Order: sequence, then structure tokens, then C-alpha cells
Amino acid sequence: MTGPSDPQTLGNRGTDLSKNQVHRRGEYNVYSTFQSHEPEFDYLKSLEIEEKINKIRWLPQQNAAYFLLSTNDKTVKLWKVSERDKRPEGYNLKDEEGRLRDPATITTLRVPVLRPMDLMVEATPRRVFANAHTYHINSISVNSDYETYMSADDLRINLWNFEITNQSFNIVDIKPANMEELTEVITAAEFHPHHCNTFVYSSSKGTIRLCDMRASALCDRHTKFCRGEPDMKTLSLTDTVFSFSSYVTAVTGRLFVSVHSGRYIMTRDYLTVKVWDLNMENRPIETYQVHDYLRSKLCSLYENDCIFDKFECVWNGSDSVIMTGSYNNFFRMFDRNTKRDVTLEASRENSKPRAILKPRKVCVGGKRRKDEISVDSLDFSKKILHTAWHPSENIIAVAATNNLYIFQDKVN
Repeated sequence: MTGPSDPQTLGNRGTDLSKNQVHRRGEYNVYSTFQSHEPEFDYLKSLEIEEKINKIRWLPQQNAAYFLLSTNDKTVKLWKVSERDKRPEGYNLKDEEGRLRDPATITTLRVPVLRPMDLMVEATPRRVFANAHTYHINSISVNSDYETYMSADDLRINLWNFEITNQSFNIVDIKPANMEELTEVITAAEFHPHHCNTFVYSSSKGTIRLCDMRASALCDRHTKFCRGEPDMKTLSLTDTVFSFSSYVTAVTGRLFVSVHSGRYIMTRDYLTVKVWDLNMENRPIETYQVHDYLRSKLCSLYENDCIFDKFECVWNGSDSVIMTGSYNNFFRMFDRNTKRDVTLEASRENSKPRAILKPRKVCVGGKRRKDEISVDSLDFSKKILHTAWHPSENIIAVAATNNLYIFQDKVN
């Protein structure tokens, strides 16, 4: 994006165009749909395992096919997505419908040829990594060596080799001998973008730990330790943020390491986005307030479980703009250079092609202006938890409940 103060343009979403038809810039069509996970039942624990997808991670493309990892609460799968637009014809031992022919009727030798056909996208499972997690998987991350990846649940992080499905190595274990002494859980984990031996993980206490797998097989001792404490100077004992500090400071969103330098970590807790410098562990170098107007609503947000929502945060290809989601289908953008910010809304009313998004403002109290919305009228059932930014272009994707919105920079 050119900057958070610049309203964005909505690209057209799925149409009934043929896959072979060339699309104009800003038009998108469904490429393929396949069932990744099925509902399962753990009979030993009498636990139903949903088919929902917790995380998806792409692998670097090495050939014409695409590879991706997907995980539900218990099982990780490696998928191969490939295209087929030609079919072989002219078999010697089979007829055109695939039935075997009588060898006695074959009198000539034919060379099979490839004939064009309608494009078909096939998704096939290549590996299934199961039975390694007692608790629900919340993160998967592909290593920079492209030979291993890790999966994390509430208490453990496992290291996998792509070629080995029946064995994994436990590299982090924070489970206490007595579960009554449990004080924190793992919320997210991510490999360093360049160094295959380094990874970071966050906890529900708002801590970030950088670990080096060269130090020991079990990374129970961190190399770097960052903790996001609430600012006690601005809090009182009656402040609701102080009362719910253990929830609002938890790094609940996606833990993201800069893909350009590998030196900075961006984290999202309930109220803020923070940027950390690994060379300075005592405090974040940048803090952005996402929806500070919700401080007075934390009691009701706790009662309806909204305080446990996990928002992701991403930045653009140059690390200059940060984006994250909020309620009422709002999403926020922060320019790290100019320190400007903007609130935009993803809704069906703004889903027309080339529609210009107008900045939105939330009114906390007092007299409300015409273009403002009151904090009391926010819809907390409409939330943007997942966002993505194109690695090189000014295109973003925003998931609002069961709708996916594609936005792009203004097109002349």
C-alpha cells in the first residue's frame, strides 16, 4: 500500500469465468477447492476432532506444482496441488475409455500422444503427520532449510522432517510435573527467516523467547527473552486493563519475524501491536494502539469470551506499514515512518468493484459526528482475525467472518 492514509480499492471477487480465460488486473476466481481434513473422533479421550483448519503454510515452489501444509487441532498434512491440461490417448493395451483390450486383437503398434483438455486442478495428500500432539495445534512454521518444519501446541513444540511421518523431535516442553502449577501456555511459534537453527515462540504471559537449537536438543533455556509488561504508570487498581492484564498482554496473534532482516519481531496482543528489536530485550521499540476505545468494555468482552479472540498482524513487503484486524469488520493500518494510522471497514456495502474505502472513526463519548460510529454500537460478532499482505505488490486479503475481501492500491 502507498500508506495508511490512502483509501484502497476493492478488486472483483470470484466470477464464473473459465480458468483458462485471462483475467484483468483486480479480478479473481476460485482456483481450486478440496477437503483438507475430515471430522474425527478420539476414542481414547472421548474427544471429537473438528475438520477446521487452524493454519496453512506454503512451501517455496520448486516446480510447476504447489505444496502446502495444513493443520487442524491434531494432524498436519502436506498437500501437492498440480495442474493437468493434457491427457494421453492412443494406448496399445487400453481403449479410449480405459478398458483393457484383448492382446489378440492388437495388430499394430501405436505411440500414445497428448491431447489438450480442460484445465483440471488436482490436490493430493503426500504426507500425514499425526499422533504427536496431546493439545490443540496452534502454529506451524516451515524452516529455511526447507527440509524441516515445526508444529506447536499449548505446551510443546515438535520438529518434523518432511520425509518422516512417524517420528518428531520435541524441542520445547513447558509442561510442569504438576499441572496445577501451570502458569502459561504457548500461543505462537515461528522459525527465523534465514537461520535454520533459530526460532521464537510466545506465551500467554506476553513473553517472547528466542531459542537456538544448536545449544541443546531440548530448548528449555532461551537465548533472548522479551516481555511486554503493561504500563503501570497509566494504570490504577480500579482500571479494568489492570484487572485483565494477563489477557490483554498475551501475545495471542501470529508471531511474525521480519523476512527482510530477521532482526525485528512483531507481536499482537488484545489491545496493541508491538515491534521488538532482538538487540534490545527490555521493551518494544514501537507500540501501536489498535482499539484503545475498548478499555472500558473489557468486563463485557470477558463475559462474552471476545477477550480470548486471536488477532493476526502482518506488514507489507518493505516492513513500512503494519496491518491488523479489529471488531465491526474494521481493520487498522499503521505507517511506521509517518506514524499515521487509519481505520477501514470490510463490508458488503463497500464490495463493489473499484469502490473507494473511506476511513472510519469510533466515538468513545460525548457528541458524535456524522461520519463517526459509537463504541456502544460496535458489532463484536463481526471480527477480522486473519489478514495477509502480498509479498511484493500493494494487495491485501482480509477475512471477515465467512467473507474474503481483496483490496488493492488505486488503479488508474
